Amino acid sequence: MEDRIRVTIAGGVADVRMVRADKMNALDAAMFAALVDTADKLGRERGLRAVVLSGEGRAFCAGLDMGRFAAMKETGGDGIGGAQKRDLSLRTHGLCNHSQQAVWGWRQLPVPVIAAVHGVAFGGGFQVALGADMRYVAPDTRMSIMEIKWGLVPDMAGTPILASLVRDDILRELTYTGRIFSAQEALSYGLATRVVDDPHAAAMETAREIAGKSPDAIRATKRMLNNLAVDPGPALLAESVEQMKLMGAPNQTEAVRANIEKRAPNFVD
Repeated sequence: MEDRIRVTIAGGVADVRMVRADKMNALDAAMFAALVDTADKLGRERGLRAVVLSGEGRAFCAGLDMGRFAAMKETGGDGIGGAQKRDLSLRTHGLCNHSQQAVWGWRQLPVPVIAAVHGVAFGGGFQVALGADMRYVAPDTRMSIMEIKWGLVPDMAGTPILASLVRDDILRELTYTGRIFSAQEALSYGLATRVVDDPHAAAMETAREIAGKSPDAIRATKRMLNNLAVDPGPALLAESVEQMKLMGAPNQTEAVRANIEKRAPNFVD
C-alpha cells in the first residue's frame, strides 16, 4: 500500500498522499486497493480528528491508468483480467462495489476529509476528490467528468455526490460533454470549497482547526450532515448496472480505440 499511498498522523490529523507521482497518481488496481484499505484503516484509528487527502507530483489524480484503456482497446471489458465476467452490481462494501468504495470510503469516515487538489483531477480522479467533505483547489487546476470520452459513465460513487452539489443542468452538461473546467468554474458550480494558492497548506490549517474542536461534536455533525442526503443506494447500484451495459460494447470499444489512435470515432446506432 505504501507504494501508492503514504499516511502520516500528527495531532489527530492524517496527511494522506497518493504517491504514484510518475503516473500522475493514476488509478491502477493497486491504487484502488490502497484507497479502499487506507480509508478502512483510518476509520479504526483512535484519536483521529481530520484527514487531508492529496497527490504528490504534478497532479492530484489523472484518472484511470492508461494501461487499463490500452487493455480495453484489445480485450474490451474494464481492462483487467477477467473483466468481462466481473459483476459490478455485486455490493462488496455495504452499498458499494470495490471501485465505488475507493470514493465512498472517504465519505463514510467518521471525521471530516479535505481534498487538496492541484494539477488535474480527471474522471475517476475527480470522483476521488468528491469523496471528501471539502475540496481546496489550486488556481490552475483542471477538472473533468471525463468518462464520456471513453464511452463510459462515472461509476465510482460520483453521481449521488454530484447531485447534492451541482445544479442539475450543469451536472448534465459536464457529464454529457466531459469538458475540462477550471478551478474558478468549479468554485462557481459548487464543486470547489476554496481556490487557494497552496491547497495542501490551507487544508492542513483547516484540519488542525477542526482537530481542536470537540471530537464528539465533529463526528456527530458529520453523521447528521451525511444523513441529509437522499438514500444513495439506488444511485450507486444504477452506476454499476449502466457501466456493465457499456463496457466492452462496440461503441465503448470504439471510443477507446479512437482516443488511443487519435482519430475521430465512428459510432453506430
